[in-house]
Amino acid sequence: MPVIIVTGRGGAGKTTTTANLSVYFSQKEYRTLAIDGDLFLPNLGFHFALENVSYTLHSILKNPDVDPEWAIYKHEKTAVNVMPGSTRLQDVVGISPKRLREIVELMKYKFPVLFLDSPTGIPFDTLPTFEVADYQIIVVEVERSPIHSFEAMVENEINKLRMIGEEYGLKIGVVLNKVMESGDIIEHIVEEIEQNVGLPVIGIIPFDENVPESINVGIPILGYKPKSDAALAFYETGEILEEWVFRKIKKV
Repeated sequence: MPVIIVTGRGGAGKTTTTANLSVYFSQKEYRTLAIDGDLFLPNLGFHFALENVSYTLHSILKNPDVDPEWAIYKHEKTAVNVMPGSTRLQDVVGISPKRLREIVELMKYKFPVLFLDSPTGIPFDTLPTFEVADYQIIVVEVERSPIHSFEAMVENEINKLRMIGEEYGLKIGVVLNKVMESGDIIEHIVEEIEQNVGLPVIGIIPFDENVPESINVGIPILGYKPKSDAALAFYETGEILEEWVFRKIKKV
């Protein structure tokens, strides 16, 4: 069940969403793996306090002799299995994104739930992995898209990313993140996405000051402060995704 997490712009919360949905499924006792597929700007490891490790995804990409299992670390606080990327420039230079597809295909048979954190924008580096994925989640930060220009944002971000997922036959959902708008505005946005774009909104995550704190301590908010607003919303999103993947889709 590989799920690729994408977004049209940096700072929307793509990696935060990857981390917390991984925590949800791990808490539900699914064997879950989160892979940092943002090959040139990886930061999934920071969310799990895995900045300084011996082996990373980049180790596998650079050296085919490295066993992928060596680059998987079980996060003590959440039990999520994480394959972090390397932030060292020397590890990024000369890597082959094509091998990433092979790794995802291998790991999807070992982990019933697999999340891949993808690069911001059009995910050229992870496009080969779309061939072996099943789902795509588009993360949208509403706050930086005023309601009067929301239609333009839909056209420039959601539709372009949706077209990629549809090209590979993926099931696609949308998560609205860092929401501070009123209920009426969000309701209008959800209606626009679901009725006019034709994609289900599977999560509405409120802006929560506890989230940056959770990243700093290396424990995703769902494990760090499970009663916080964002954590409760991520939990609900996880429930919907679980229903969607393993049974049938439910809407927010």
